[in-house]
Amino acid sequence: MIIRNANLNDLEAIYNIEIACFPPNQAATSTTLFERLHAYPLHFWVLEENGEIRGFINGMLTNFDTVKDEMFKNVDLHDSNGSWQSVFGLAVTPEFQKFGYGSILIHHLIQVSKQNNLKGITLTCEKHLIPYYEKFGFINAGQSESKHGGDTFYDMKYFISNN
Repeated sequence: MIIRNANLNDLEAIYNIEIACFPPNQAATSTTLFERLHAYPLHFWVLEENGEIRGFINGMLTNFDTVKDEMFKNVDLHDSNGSWQSVFGLAVTPEFQKFGYGSILIHHLIQVSKQNNLKGITLTCEKHLIPYYEKFGFINAGQSESKHGGDTFYDMKYFISNN
């Protein structure tokens, strides 16, 4: 098993996982994923096992400590000097869910964010996922202003102690 930065050759596999894991109103389009891979490839990781992508995690760097709706579609908002790692998607192929792959990806993101001396990690999630992220040390910062896909989300923040 390896975690590596995604590249444009991974687009089809990533898109297939995206549409299998997110409802249509929340799933990124193939074009959006292409733009993310192009704009911030160092912040888009895949977990690969036996030569197949099992899951991914991605998001831009920003100076906002919450995810804003416009960030999901506008890759120009990526700030390579940003102090917060955002997360737009954590997804694992459905048949490989519940085997810890998502946890491995989150731990990788935390490790990389610490190595890069960031202030923290920010993401949004639905209410039922709050306990999942809390077990990694994320703090529920309340209902998000984000209405991505027309749904209700909660802001989750992971503070890196070295800042």
